[in-house]
Amino acid sequence: MAVETPICDFGWKAPAFELPGTDGKTYTLEDCRGENGTLVMFICNHCPYVRSVIDRIVRDAKELAPLGIKTVAISANDVEQYPQDSFENMKIFAEENNFPFPYLYDETQEVAKAYGAVCTPDFFGFDRDLGLQYRGRLDASRKEPVPGAKRELFEAMKQIAETQKGPKEQIPSMGCSIKWKAA
Repeated sequence: MAVETPICDFGWKAPAFELPGTDGKTYTLEDCRGENGTLVMFICNHCPYVRSVIDRIVRDAKELAPLGIKTVAISANDVEQYPQDSFENMKIFAEENNFPFPYLYDETQEVAKAYGAVCTPDFFGFDRDLGLQYRGRLDASRKEPVPGAKRELFEAMKQIAETQKGPKEQIPSMGCSIKWKAA
């Protein structure tokens, strides 16, 4: 089921976290914080929306790094219902796609809930003080690339790096719903 993200709540503070990464290290929000901004994204291994844009996510993260923007990806899906999103498969997905950022596992789903994540991919662009400035999409692509699409996420994060303010107009991200565990 395709779900859209809510509108950006400008200035909302990033919740802290401490999660295991596919590289064997444990990461906190402070470890992932960039000098000029931080991009926190919720993705997973199996989602067709994520799979269709993962190359551009990796490209943008690499190009944002020199601007003082650090990126982190978090997977929170219920792996009992979706075994393809298991921690072992996360390691494979990160390696296959040459992730230049930590890929973290939110087994309890508490971090995804704290962020209000709703879909994969779900992007949260924070300023240097960890205030939310972007809650939009990567670009106009859904499951198929749109040739020449404006790099909305990249441009927004570049603007945040330079001005500490996100764009006023933001188009929601769309993707597969987070696969929540049964209550």
